[in-house]
Amino acid sequence: MKPLRGFCFVFLFCLLAAGLLRVPRKAFAAAQVLTPVPTEPAQNGGTIRANVGLVNLFVTVRNKQHQVITDLTQDDFKIYEDGVEQKVAFFSKESDLPITIGILLDTSGSEQDMLPAIQDAAEQFLKRVMRKGDLAMVLNFDVDIDLDADFTDDQEVLDHAISRTQINAPSGQGPFSATMNGGTDFYDAIYLACHDKLSDEAGRKAVIAITDAADTGSKLTVQQAIESAQRTDTVVHVLLVYDPMYGNAYDVAKKISDETGGRTIPVRGTKNIDQAFDQLSEELRSQYTIGYYPTNPKRDGTYRKIKVDIQQPDMSALARRGYYAPQD
Repeated sequence: MKPLRGFCFVFLFCLLAAGLLRVPRKAFAAAQVLTPVPTEPAQNGGTIRANVGLVNLFVTVRNKQHQVITDLTQDDFKIYEDGVEQKVAFFSKESDLPITIGILLDTSGSEQDMLPAIQDAAEQFLKRVMRKGDLAMVLNFDVDIDLDADFTDDQEVLDHAISRTQINAPSGQGPFSATMNGGTDFYDAIYLACHDKLSDEAGRKAVIAITDAADTGSKLTVQQAIESAQRTDTVVHVLLVYDPMYGNAYDVAKKISDETGGRTIPVRGTKNIDQAFDQLSEELRSQYTIGYYPTNPKRDGTYRKIKVDIQQPDMSALARRGYYAPQD
């Protein structure tokens, strides 16, 4: 019966990837990350079982004109893990899997003049991007970190949470409150969002950080923040909203987004905020779903580098750059 169970698992996962079947998020997480799955039939008719589970990639492709490309086929993609080409196990052009979003709002003093525009754009973004089955949360960070709205699909709750954020407001009583390190806790906010909140969620996960990326108070490093996203398969996008008088930390923001498969979009002033959110909305809803079984069977907890190559000229792929293997 083991080969039959393995076949059923792969069949059900393909239905999930194609958006034809939905299951509870946590049940999907167990299947997606923890379950060893069959790879190829053995010569004697049995089944070889992989020691490392299925690796899933959500890939956005753009051309040189920055247009999102949605008509590629499986043959247009090559996937490499640590330099070794991997065999694609499934491929889907349409990704209708639920998405869980964390909105991180920078409410430090450097965003004083930008906050009203940020709040309005964030509310409109969630209205555009969220569909049935999606969830979102809102947290703000400055000298401390507060959870303003836990995961919900209620747009009114999310709007209210976004609109009530204030610059350097007194700490609330949420689980992330009162870090009080004396500066802007950007890295800590990413870590808490990924490690404490998104780790138990399944399917597609994205953090949208609206900030100037200038961290002056976190206890954790930028690398620890990145690792928390990588270990929870969370993509981090940064809308780099800044006032020239305060400068910006573009290199830091770019490092975070690049390493997790997201994008950094610079926004100078209030005029381009809506456009930036529109770009993210388009990307989140125009992804290819690609899965493969790693040729490296070791369950050693090491970081594995991923490279996605597009076999078409003048196109580039946006996807996470690696993952951490399971560990016994």
